[in-house]
Amino acid sequence: MKLVAYPLAVLLGLLGFVFVVGAQGQVMRMVVGVVLWVAAGALVWLARKMPQTTNIVQKIDLSGDVHLESMTCRSCGGTLSKKSVTVSAGAVFVNCEFCGATYQIEEEPKW
Repeated sequence: MKLVAYPLAVLLGLLGFVFVVGAQGQVMRMVVGVVLWVAAGALVWLARKMPQTTNIVQKIDLSGDVHLESMTCRSCGGTLSKKSVTVSAGAVFVNCEFCGATYQIEEEPKW
């Protein structure tokens, strides 16, 4: 957003300057120039007010085959769905929808 807003605000500001300087006593040109300056200022204000959004994508590379449809809760044996598995601080956690149990999935060594 900022990448577009600031150059556009500069362009509107320059056009407003041209209209005001070249008005030669014509009120309408002065009004257009002032409106362009206000529009440039509004663009700068909006660009500064817009919150910065950052999308973080975290991918997990698990060694071995993982079949989510066959996962069951350690506590109650209920079948877990995609909504039950979350990633927090780089670790995979399970929140059982049935019994409310929460635990971390730990990969066992393959030796």
